[in-house]
Amino acid sequence: MLNIRKLEDFDLCRRIWENARPVENIFDLWPVRTCFAAAFDREPFFIVAEENGHTVGLLPLSRMDDPESFGFFPGELWAGKTWLEQNRITAADTGVARALLDRVPGSVHLRYMSHAALVSEIQPLELDEVGYLFFPGRYQYRFDAYLQEFKGKSRKKIGREMAAVTAPGIAYRYNDLSDVDPFFRMNLEAFGSRSYFSDPRFLKSFEKMMAWLYAQGMLRITTILIGGRIAAVDVGAVLDVPRKGSNYTVLAGGTNPEFPGIAKLINFHHLEWACRMRLDSVDFLCGDFGWKERFHLTPRPLYQLRISVQQEAKQLQICPRMRFPSRITTPADMHRRPQAIGSRTRSAESVC
Repeated sequence: MLNIRKLEDFDLCRRIWENARPVENIFDLWPVRTCFAAAFDREPFFIVAEENGHTVGLLPLSRMDDPESFGFFPGELWAGKTWLEQNRITAADTGVARALLDRVPGSVHLRYMSHAALVSEIQPLELDEVGYLFFPGRYQYRFDAYLQEFKGKSRKKIGREMAAVTAPGIAYRYNDLSDVDPFFRMNLEAFGSRSYFSDPRFLKSFEKMMAWLYAQGMLRITTILIGGRIAAVDVGAVLDVPRKGSNYTVLAGGTNPEFPGIAKLINFHHLEWACRMRLDSVDFLCGDFGWKERFHLTPRPLYQLRISVQQEAKQLQICPRMRFPSRITTPADMHRRPQAIGSRTRSAESVC
């Protein structure tokens, strides 16, 4: 018999999360989520399905600013949108997923959902935004092979642009915490109120997340200096998941407008580094200014689900019938190695 429980105890929700949600990306890590929960003052509101003493479904929510409205835990918001990506409802089958959604005591708006099997009688999810990835293995981990994606004239143009920007002399440095302040400053100067960091809650969340990633050996800060001056700083994280491979997530960045072409240069640097390190993927997340398609990255659509208080659950995303793991990968299980990143909130110059 299916039993549905609603949980709000923080420690109990953590245990359910860590035993029912496999780690596939950094947003699956409970400590990353809690960095945002603390700064936004959100409590977990988990709806859990159990059958014969086993967890068969999980809908991890938080109450939003409106107490009768719910979003994916931890309910972080910027300009009315959540930021953490690749969210999902975990359910053994359609019936379990329906039961989870039916128990939500209010409206739900679930964003940035990874695509999974859809039940045939339920409407497809609404497209939310598109993320972009790079897979070094498709090019035999050779950056020069990747560059062949560009037409000959474009490659020559790129070469001239990169030579021009690096003419005063170029240097790279990594994981220097003194570059964090310039990173935030350049991002805020470039985007002003459109920067995530213009919200003090988001800024505090990001700082806490960076501190945790650094302590785990997962943080990668990449700084480019031109003529001895900071021209760009990018922040990212590398996660090694057993049997899944190494995933490099580009979180955010900042560039100095006095160096035209620097955004393109640092993004190419990330791709070259990923090939050299033989990573499985580089995730540049959602948010596009056109450059990601021009860089021949692979699009990955993410979806959203809206259900009003009055509306019956008619559309949802679920995982196919599965056995829930007795234990998932935790940060202590992961083999880590230091690595580098590109920006979600920064445009790059035109690439043909």
